[in-house]
Amino acid sequence: MQEKKNIMDYDTVALDEERNAVVIIDQTLLPGRTELIALKTAQEIWDAIYLLKVRGAPAIGVAAAMGIYVLSREIDTKDFEVFYKRFCEYKEFLDSARPTAVNLSWALRRMEKVAVKAGREEGKSVAAVKEILRLEAQNIREEDIRVCRRIGENGLALVKPGDGILTHCNAGQLATIKYGTATAPIYLGQERGYGFRVYADETRPLLQGARLTAYELHSAGVDVTLLCDNMSASVMAKGLVNAVFVGCDRVAANGDTANKIGTSVVAAVAKHYGVPLYVCAPTSTIDLETPTGAQIRIEERPGEEVTQMWYREPMAPEGIKVYNPAFDVTDHDLIEGIVTEYGVARAPYTESLQKMKQDALSATSGGGNE
Repeated sequence: MQEKKNIMDYDTVALDEERNAVVIIDQTLLPGRTELIALKTAQEIWDAIYLLKVRGAPAIGVAAAMGIYVLSREIDTKDFEVFYKRFCEYKEFLDSARPTAVNLSWALRRMEKVAVKAGREEGKSVAAVKEILRLEAQNIREEDIRVCRRIGENGLALVKPGDGILTHCNAGQLATIKYGTATAPIYLGQERGYGFRVYADETRPLLQGARLTAYELHSAGVDVTLLCDNMSASVMAKGLVNAVFVGCDRVAANGDTANKIGTSVVAAVAKHYGVPLYVCAPTSTIDLETPTGAQIRIEERPGEEVTQMWYREPMAPEGIKVYNPAFDVTDHDLIEGIVTEYGVARAPYTESLQKMKQDALSATSGGGNE
């Protein structure tokens, strides 16, 4: 009898060369149903990102990189400039899917950069450029796994066995390729017998904490308790939480961070109760060109996500006005540290984040991805 697969056994994002498709877990169906879907067209890839079938900044970046490669294979020309014009049209279209997560534009710019270098600067054939794009997409995927594990190691050093950890939204394996960002210390601790007690906020209105974080942590054997969003103060007041780990979709130069709506509330409550809040963010999420959180463009989503999604019948008056921002900005003063693959950035963030980006640039220019 074939052993039933666990959600942790699936790739969040993968490349299917034979079908020329990006294969993802449709996260809108979890936890009730695990379904893999193949994305072959620009519209399918855009829809998957916008509709949160694939979500989480790192996973979006990987999906975008693989997506633009899949689309590049459909461009039928031997003229690089003709190829590049169509490539850029695809790039701009995909980049419009979600404005807040910086990894989307970061991955697409990185793919564009290698294409231009190979085709325009080095004069390689279009066929060779396509192969270079394939390799770069795979590199981005493999780097994500290494980066998340290193974030996990750096985050694990901030807590001790038996600690209570609270997290918001899903910055887990389902938001990356493996380990997650905010959950990476939890998974490494699980491997090493730390016995963490984890509290997962449900994360209204799309319930990423309930549907995804609680699901994947429970599947991995982690001691996890699900909370409604407005319960974080209660568990902190009881002394049950020793640290908060959250993910991030964009880090501004001053250390302000954009994460799923409700994160700033958790941060303010944690500050009140003296619980350190750590933002787990790969350096690809750090945007030094955005001075503060005030300049981060916050995506607004349909009001139906609040009024009727997940309900058999609408749970709000017909015609009611709805404000539904997907993210909020957590002020840097509320953040104890920003955990990256190169260490923990601390205030003043204008200096420490600059160093993290320099470390990342040095590693890349030196030929190493570690």
